[in-house]
Amino acid sequence: MLIKLAIKSLLQRKVSVLLTVMMIAVSIFVLFSVETIRYQAKDSFSKTVSGVDLIVGARTGQLNLLLYSVFHIGHATNNISWQSYQQLAKNPNVAWTIPIALGDSHRGYRVLGTTADLFTFFKYGEQQTLTFAQGHAFNDLYDAVIGADVAKQLGYKIGDKIILSHGVAKTSFSQHKDKPFTISGVLKPTGTPSDKTVYVSLQAIEAIHIDWQHGVKLPNFKTSNKAISADSLVPETITAFMVGLKSKLATFAVQQQVNNFSAEPLMAILPGATLVELWQMLGSVEQILLLISVLVLAGALLGMSNMLLVSMKERQHEMAILRVVGASPLVILLLIQLEAMLLVIAGIILALLALWLSMWLFSGYITSEYGLFMNQQLLNSHLMIDVGWILLASFFVTMIPAVSAYYRSLYANLR
Repeated sequence: MLIKLAIKSLLQRKVSVLLTVMMIAVSIFVLFSVETIRYQAKDSFSKTVSGVDLIVGARTGQLNLLLYSVFHIGHATNNISWQSYQQLAKNPNVAWTIPIALGDSHRGYRVLGTTADLFTFFKYGEQQTLTFAQGHAFNDLYDAVIGADVAKQLGYKIGDKIILSHGVAKTSFSQHKDKPFTISGVLKPTGTPSDKTVYVSLQAIEAIHIDWQHGVKLPNFKTSNKAISADSLVPETITAFMVGLKSKLATFAVQQQVNNFSAEPLMAILPGATLVELWQMLGSVEQILLLISVLVLAGALLGMSNMLLVSMKERQHEMAILRVVGASPLVILLLIQLEAMLLVIAGIILALLALWLSMWLFSGYITSEYGLFMNQQLLNSHLMIDVGWILLASFFVTMIPAVSAYYRSLYANLR
């Protein structure tokens, strides 16, 4: 009965109620957007790599090494010689290694040169390995394995031919047209940068650059594909490599050996510790964004409270009728509170719909531009806690017009 009455009362003030709901929805949308991006980005980053003890690359900043080797964001300051990689891979404490070579792309997607060990030892999330939705790992020199998003966005399937481009720009005029690749496998979705990656063998990376020097194709040079043997192709350099150790106790010893490597300046990082450092650096930015969102929401709730308070003067006749038919002052108070809750709930629903639509429209752009993998599953524990806090804050803010209506009702009764 009270809910019916609250809805009819709100419908009598359609314009002001609609504007108030829109104002609340926009402020909640801002808050939810910040929280969703923060939560999903952190979750995406933390689950990208699992089971890797060390990542080795040319000496640079720890964060830079993590970003370009795992998330494919940015560029390496230098490469690692193949001889140095082999020497470090023979360390008795090392169980396995995954070399990676970056620098090429396909229609805006990163190409990663590696070995078949990637599909055996690399893990993400809760120790999950990369699995194939279709096909298999690269067997032939010019085989390529593509991530789930590459297949979906470009409409590729097993057996399709693709051309790799030199560099990582979306539009490249330096293409390896003379050496096309055949898609041999499509990976299952992982929610990690693997979905946006094209995988080829290290030998393939060498093969497509045979007639190239310093990033430029040499004129009048064209080596026949038949003259190229995979067995004869030995990489000169790689970008970085991931390391799995036989014992976790050897982690710091191996890290020190890499950092003190005499042949060339290298460094080894612990992925988990570097991720923690990354989020500590971003912590202040998170808090500032959250504070701005809360202030926007507070302004919207106060605006709603003011709208209800101003409407009290216009609703004196309505309140008097309610008192005449037997409504107590407490019922009047509850009615105002219920109206406010309906406005806030409507704002929350609109904000969630707007957030879902935004994620659906822009998740691909966010992934391609910033390397953040967003999913459209919005209802999580963090968001539900935020909804609870919003409803609680709305209850206390709305006490101002509700108490005003309560005392006005008492005063009218005494008159």
